[in-house]
Amino acid sequence: MSRATFILFLSVLLAAACETTEQSVSSVDPNDWAARRATLPTDSTLVQGATYLPSYSQIYTETEHRLFDLTGTISIRNINLRDTVYIRRAAYYDTQGQLVRDYFAEPIYLAPMETVSIIIDMRDRKGGTGDNFYFEWSTPREVHEPLFEGVYISTYGQQGISFSTRGVRVE
Repeated sequence: MSRATFILFLSVLLAAACETTEQSVSSVDPNDWAARRATLPTDSTLVQGATYLPSYSQIYTETEHRLFDLTGTISIRNINLRDTVYIRRAAYYDTQGQLVRDYFAEPIYLAPMETVSIIIDMRDRKGGTGDNFYFEWSTPREVHEPLFEGVYISTYGQQGISFSTRGVRVE
């Protein structure tokens, strides 16, 4: 390979490596939600409820002027061995209580013992230090309600932090 060809090849390689692509900082592909779309029964066979989940995309460290960014894994779990549950809404709010995003427009299903996750990337600072989720769900009568948990983690250098939160039924 000639020197000019090598330099051209190296230039193209470096340009490709430097090219950035816009990636979502809340990484659940909308197509994944569309594949889970569910039609709820129209009769009154379902129990409806809502769950609040505290979330933390950032926490304070050292002072109120220094923040530590976290990645959040929000788990939505069907803890039933035989019954499907339905999630009608997954809404993400910031510290001031403003809606950041709704994750799907139509109800989704979770098969028995299935878990789906929403990832809040550590670069997603829209939620702030007091972000939260509000879930609306439906289950057949005498079936366990879904379990909502958040796991938060981050590392900087040799320091790491992780903790979890659990949802509380509010309706």
